[in-house]
Amino acid sequence: MARSVPILASKFVTLLLLSSFATILVTGDEDHEFVRSLDRKLLGLKKEKLSHFKLYWHDILTGQNPSAVQVVPPPSNTSRTAFGLVRMIDNPLTLGPEMSSKLVGRAQGFYAQASQQDIGLLMAMNFAFIEGKYNGSTITVLGKNAVFSTVREMPVIGGSGLFRFARGYVQARTHKLDMATGDATVEYNVYVFHY
Repeated sequence: MARSVPILASKFVTLLLLSSFATILVTGDEDHEFVRSLDRKLLGLKKEKLSHFKLYWHDILTGQNPSAVQVVPPPSNTSRTAFGLVRMIDNPLTLGPEMSSKLVGRAQGFYAQASQQDIGLLMAMNFAFIEGKYNGSTITVLGKNAVFSTVREMPVIGGSGLFRFARGYVQARTHKLDMATGDATVEYNVYVFHY
């Protein structure tokens, strides 16, 4: 009987230790002071809505004040697709296809020739709005642009201002392309969920 008391005591201690570890595992999140759940209403986030924007993106490579400039040339041994080329952009976004149309924002970022087989650009840009209630807000687009496809789709991965937590997609259609200069006007239809 004297031997069963130490065995019982050791089982009790083992059980106590296991329950302590289980408690630590279950309540472990409380040890992390850098994360907590929030009520979206505290951030002013009400009902999510879906908006459609139709804009014209002007990629100007020529003239006195180009909006797209090459920052990395393709390597000299590159393929016919100019694989490796990178251009920074600050392209006008207008309501209509003409440059004289109302300016509502700028597409700021870069595109890079990311395909060796075709003209496939990696696009990384913010649509930075300057008009109306969207002034100061941005929509972020990141994705592949197969330039010679009739319609190209790229994801909206976020935004700022009125587009915090934004998600959606854009469809791009070439409106005009000057093969001699590379200047282009592209229609962008932006479909975005936002608060």
